[in-house]
Amino acid sequence: MNKDNYSAQAEHLVGRSEVRVDAFDKVTGRTKYYEDRMPGDALYVRIKHSTIAHGFVKNIDTSCAEKIPGVVKVLTCFDVPDIPFPTAGHPWSMDPGHQDVKDRLLLNRHVRYYGDDVAVVIAENEVAANQGVRALKVEYEELPFVLDVQEAMKDGAPQLHDSCPNNILKHTSIQKGNYAEAIKEPGLIKVEGWYETPTVQHCHIENHGCFAYEENGRLTVVASTQIPHIIRRVVGQALGRPWADIRIVKPYIGGGFGNKQDALYEPLCAWCCTQVGGRCVRIDCAREETFVSNRVRHAIRFHIVTWLHKDGTLAARKVECFSNQGAYASHGHSIVAKAMGSFPQIYPCDNFEGDAYTVFTNRPAAGAMRGYGMPQASFADDSNIDECARALGMDPMDYRDKVIMPKGFVDGFSKNENYYDSFRMCLEKGAEAIDYRRKVQEYAKDTGPVRRGIGLAAFWYNTAVYPISLETSSNRMQLNLDGTVTMQCGETEIGQGADTAYAQMTAEVIGLKSYRDVHVVSCQDTDITPTGLGAYASRQTYVAGFSIRQTGDLLRKKILEYACEVTRQPIQNMDIVNGNIVRVPDGRVLMSLSELAMTAQYNPVHSEHITAESTYTIRNNAYSFGCTFAEVEVDIPTP
Repeated sequence: MNKDNYSAQAEHLVGRSEVRVDAFDKVTGRTKYYEDRMPGDALYVRIKHSTIAHGFVKNIDTSCAEKIPGVVKVLTCFDVPDIPFPTAGHPWSMDPGHQDVKDRLLLNRHVRYYGDDVAVVIAENEVAANQGVRALKVEYEELPFVLDVQEAMKDGAPQLHDSCPNNILKHTSIQKGNYAEAIKEPGLIKVEGWYETPTVQHCHIENHGCFAYEENGRLTVVASTQIPHIIRRVVGQALGRPWADIRIVKPYIGGGFGNKQDALYEPLCAWCCTQVGGRCVRIDCAREETFVSNRVRHAIRFHIVTWLHKDGTLAARKVECFSNQGAYASHGHSIVAKAMGSFPQIYPCDNFEGDAYTVFTNRPAAGAMRGYGMPQASFADDSNIDECARALGMDPMDYRDKVIMPKGFVDGFSKNENYYDSFRMCLEKGAEAIDYRRKVQEYAKDTGPVRRGIGLAAFWYNTAVYPISLETSSNRMQLNLDGTVTMQCGETEIGQGADTAYAQMTAEVIGLKSYRDVHVVSCQDTDITPTGLGAYASRQTYVAGFSIRQTGDLLRKKILEYACEVTRQPIQNMDIVNGNIVRVPDGRVLMSLSELAMTAQYNPVHSEHITAESTYTIRNNAYSFGCTFAEVEVDIPTP
């Protein structure tokens, strides 16, 4: 058996469409989500949300709520520790200038949006908790509010945070070439427009929820989250406790899409637990609360000015982006900064100016959502590019072929290089699938009130968050007595199929027969699971792949070293193929992994439980490309 044969077997494992490792349990209802793990005696925590958009809580009368049978405790914004904390699911930075904005309290006296958290009722049952919330009487000092992103930037607009004049959380810019000089060229064609995307909520099937209890002086929080290790840190920050005092358990979760890449109610739940003597407490968000008091996608307004040479090439572009952050920072400026950074990459231009503003308003806080600013930017960018094609009288696909990112493009910031002509390949595949060329010609002949059309758009993303932030992945593997391998990592399965990809990669790198021979520990526990940053930025398969390969190579090395003791074969003469130790020269099977594991575990002379663990720091990135085509039928209004 030679290396070529092993490579062929590895290719057979990775890249195949397989039945998901969690498929059977999910379709039969065996999978355990956070509610399935809930202790039966958990106390119910229900939240009193503000009924004004902006102001201060002057007083909360709790007397009626406290008299309701079953109510255990009422806590208000006047009771919480004065410890501002961040909520964004970003890696910790040792540089204070790169740490997330700390602008939240567990409950807020300064109300900044309709739905802000001002008090909680803790009760023995859900009915009493809900009755208690309704019985609370809140007195407010109401202030003016502002909802529009550009209105909020004006002098005299209501101020949400004292540290952010004109409500501007952050402003950044990009400059390339000389825009001002470039637009002086005679004969340029100007294409200008305003574009806006609305607020969107994630609407994952499982609402956010969590429960917390105290044990041996430490807090355990079981939460429906994408980012268990980051949540551990945020809970510690919010409560002013050492991070090691906190344990986070992430069971299976019913979707997240970025909403659960934020510390939503885990800190509040943990604090409520400490206020009732460490008893187990639960917070379960209703669907209305996910819309109002979780996170939403940023509504972003764009102003784009594009100047074209007569041949259609881009002479200069100017882009302004105004991101409506809502009431609290959450992921903050990183969303619109990433959006702005896409403009000079997907359609490169030698003379470019970009300005991005993240602005507080009295609306629900915006956070991460699928694509992290790219859907907003792609809508605006490709709408403008379509208008450029129209101004030139060119077919929209032909025009994109002319100006889209070429092979060999290198981004000046990330240093990413486009090694293939991926965009054009992608566009051609899409055009072929929908029969774009024929339909463009056919639909151009339509007359009458009902007409057909076909259009397209391109989009771009880069995998993971390097070089903006830390990218790290840790992995642990152990050889089991039956020759299978158990694998743990901190990059979470949230319904997207990551565990299956991990199993395939692990089986390939070690040399197992099937991905079914890998047991992926899906439910992360920060006391046990190797550190990982979680699920976001399309990073899981990419970054975990590095640590899986590195750890798998370490495990292979340990297996072959032990096999050398047992078989007296030199290591370079052996390989692991289909779950067996084989001699490379003749392909002879020397022993199975099960036989080797049993021998190693119970060897009276040299007993060893064969394991491996490693951390990989990722210092690169990968482009990904896509396109969409749409065929529509429109009823043209007649006079």
